[in-house]
Amino acid sequence: MSSNGTSGARPSPASERIDWVDYAKGICIVMVVMMHSTLGVEAAAGKQGFMHLFVEFAKPFRMPDFFLISGLFLARVIGRDWRTYLDRKVVHFAYFYVLWVTIQFAFKAPAFAAEQGWTHVGVMYLQSFIEPFGTLWFIYLLPIFFVVTKATLRVPAIVIWLAAAALETAHVATGWTVIDEFAARFVYFYSGYLLANYVFALADRAREKPGLALAGLAAWALVNGVLVFTGFGDRPVISLALGFAGACAIIVTGTLLARANWLGFLRYCGEHSIVIYLAFFLPMAIVRVVLLKTGIIPDIGLVSLIDTIAGVVGALLMWWGAKRAGLNFLFERPAMFWIAPKQKRPAALQAAE
Repeated sequence: MSSNGTSGARPSPASERIDWVDYAKGICIVMVVMMHSTLGVEAAAGKQGFMHLFVEFAKPFRMPDFFLISGLFLARVIGRDWRTYLDRKVVHFAYFYVLWVTIQFAFKAPAFAAEQGWTHVGVMYLQSFIEPFGTLWFIYLLPIFFVVTKATLRVPAIVIWLAAAALETAHVATGWTVIDEFAARFVYFYSGYLLANYVFALADRAREKPGLALAGLAAWALVNGVLVFTGFGDRPVISLALGFAGACAIIVTGTLLARANWLGFLRYCGEHSIVIYLAFFLPMAIVRVVLLKTGIIPDIGLVSLIDTIAGVVGALLMWWGAKRAGLNFLFERPAMFWIAPKQKRPAALQAAE
């Protein structure tokens, strides 16, 4: 592994975090917050702003890249015994899902109750353990991906990959988030696991030849934009191709940013991407209501941009505040919820190994 952390899919335990991975995750989490902020503002205002264009452009690759990176280091841990594996890859995320779905309901329950009564709120809460609630579907689905990948180790990898690719191409739409998102996203997660060495080789290549990488990014942006804004981005096969192309583009972009050591805030966001993912809903919702109610900023696009920044920064402030207030359980799994021996280092949410 090179000193800058871009070679090899299995860095040693003592190695530093891999720079471009955090940049890429930072880009992805900002895009996720941007989508929820922008669509939320536009729904409440009844009109669109300039940020809608960015959300649409990112649609083909926003989540594929996140899932691909989530599978990138799985080869390091997939051989562990089932008890340890389930602790790190299932119980870990289940703890945060249960905790944060409860927190979200605590904030949203009064509004739900005003519309349909408290009994309905209770039913909705119970249903959230079958149908993922709101923004939390990502950490609901990840443990399923981890279990399926380990459970199918004896099946030829090419068979799994082709089946996953076929599911994405089929554009399954049952109305159940678990089934639909599994079909749409598993191919990217499995590809991250299966093709990790090629992903790292791509990052190395981009670092070595930045001019060629920039030319490739320009060509990708043109093709992605044309296909998305002409209505072809959601077509079968094209969506799969755009998902992988966009994921590669984000990886290359992350590598170039890491090479130049620019936009360190994105790297910081990537290091704490799931912290942001869990907590952004609250500051985002508060700022959206304030800005739209007061009308202090008339431009909907600008409101969406400010709301995006508020969601990201507000989530990090919540995390910092929780640590200083001794509320570590909000972002770190307590020892009582471990089913396997705890790691020596603190079980930070984003580590999850």
